[in-house]
Amino acid sequence: MNAVGILNAVTAMLALSALLASLLFVASRWLHVTEDPRLEIVEGMLPHTNCGACGYPGCRAFAEALVAGDAEPVLCTVSTPSDHARIASYLGIDAGVAEQRVARRACAGGNNVARKQANYEGQPTCAAAALVAGGGKACFWGCLGLGDCDRACGFDAIEMDRHQLPVVDEMRCTACGDCVEACPKDLFSLHPISDRLWVACSSLAQGEELLESCEVACTACGRCAADAPQQIEMRNNLPVIDYRRKPLTAAPIQRCPTGAIVWIDDERGVTKGRAAKHIIRDSERHGAKT
Repeated sequence: MNAVGILNAVTAMLALSALLASLLFVASRWLHVTEDPRLEIVEGMLPHTNCGACGYPGCRAFAEALVAGDAEPVLCTVSTPSDHARIASYLGIDAGVAEQRVARRACAGGNNVARKQANYEGQPTCAAAALVAGGGKACFWGCLGLGDCDRACGFDAIEMDRHQLPVVDEMRCTACGDCVEACPKDLFSLHPISDRLWVACSSLAQGEELLESCEVACTACGRCAADAPQQIEMRNNLPVIDYRRKPLTAAPIQRCPTGAIVWIDDERGVTKGRAAKHIIRDSERHGAKT
């Protein structure tokens, strides 16, 4: 290619580059979206925990939804009522009304009532233990007690009790769902705080022989379902509560022989029915079958 050809090629490339640059400039001016200045202010009013309890992937996304009018401040379960009111006042919207949700644990088998069939030795996490024959507990579905949920909770709403069971502090719980994800046995789920009737067992087995493994296991006797047929039905050897059927009462717990279905009282905490065996053992259960 001679010098004239090279010059023409360079000129054409320069012209094309200039044309594309001009088009990009025009497009940026026409397609530019001005960010709502309220967004940064609203985001600054949020707790920046990015827990996802509001239903959005983080505080930034929730702030965008608030500014767009697609969400209400009350959906942030980490913020206080005064925080909700402040955001609502700034945006000129209603703070909204939402019932508190909390994490609930579907197992009551602490080491004083549930036996082990093997001693797990390894990384002290539930996730690791669950990979080794289910974790060593005689009840395959039971809580392993190594505290993955406790460590996962960023709000100090869970602590392990003396029987190696996680206890949820409802006043601190924000229903972020971290414990739900952390538990390898899927024992945690999120519920409105008013859902006080609760099945504290996840075992899918049935029969009195279960009590050799755990004294508080559900044996699938079906008495609770018989006493509240409109609200409870047996599925896979467990009572399933239809929380849409109101009002829920403590009546279905009264004839449960093991206390596997309980009532969570506002003041007294977890309460069992009249027929439930009274457990007085306060130390680790021994004498397990091998």
